[in-house]
Amino acid sequence: MIVAESICGICDGTGWKIVERAGLSGAERCECYASRRAESIKENAGIPSNYAHATLRTFALPSDNPVSRAYLSQVLSLVSGYAREFPNVDPPGLLLVGDTGTGKTHLAIGALKAIIEKEFEGLFFDYQNLLDRIRAGFDIASGSSDREAYRSALDAEVLLLDDLGACRAMDWVEDTVASIITYRCNHRKPLIATTNLPDDAVTGPIPLYKDASGQPVNKKTLAETIGLRARSRLFEMCRVVKMPAVGDYRISTRATR
Repeated sequence: MIVAESICGICDGTGWKIVERAGLSGAERCECYASRRAESIKENAGIPSNYAHATLRTFALPSDNPVSRAYLSQVLSLVSGYAREFPNVDPPGLLLVGDTGTGKTHLAIGALKAIIEKEFEGLFFDYQNLLDRIRAGFDIASGSSDREAYRSALDAEVLLLDDLGACRAMDWVEDTVASIITYRCNHRKPLIATTNLPDDAVTGPIPLYKDASGQPVNKKTLAETIGLRARSRLFEMCRVVKMPAVGDYRISTRATR
C-alpha cells in the first residue's frame, strides 16, 4: 500500500505561509520548511544505512560497568556540547581517538545529524572509500576525469571522515589527505573525524603489539600514517576527544537491543 506524503495544512506544501502585520499581508517561511530541508540534507549526506538510527540520544551508556559508564558519559557530554554550540565553536572541528569498537562512529554521526538539524549541509565519507574514489578520479589509465569526491571533501559545509588513517600509507595518499585537511583548516571548514590510530599526545606511549610469529611490533601512529603536516593541521582545527577503553561498543549495544 502506498502512503501519500503528508501535506502541511498551513502552507499546503509550498514552504511559505501568509502573515498579516500592521494591516499588511506578506509571506514568510512556514515552520515545516526547516524540518523538510533538514531531512533532505540528511538523505544526501551519505550516512551508511547501518547508522540510520544513530543519534546522540540513542548512544547507549553501559549499565553493567560504572567506571565505563562514567567515562563514556563524559565523552557523550563533550560531543553533545560541540553539536549544541555549533557553529559557534572554536576550534571548528572534532576528532575522536580510540580503539576499534568504542562507539566513535556512532558519536560522530550523531553529532553530524544534530548539526544537519540546524540546516547545515553535512557529508559522510569512509576514509578508505574516499581514497578509492579519489584514486579512480585521478587515474588517467581508467579514462576517468571525475574529481567529484575530492571536490566534495574540500567543499562540504561539514565533512565527516570516518576511520582516518585506515589505509596503507603511500605518497599520494599522504599528499591528498594533507591537502584536504589543510584546505579545510585554512578556510575554517568544520571537520569531524574518527581514528583508531595512536597518537603520543592523546594515547600516551605507543603500545607494543605482537605479529603472527610473536615478534613485537609498533603500531603506526596517526602522524606516521597521514603525515606530520596533516596531523598538525588536524590537531589545530579540532577538539580532540579520547575514547575510553570500554570493550566493543557495537557488541554490547547489540546485546541489549
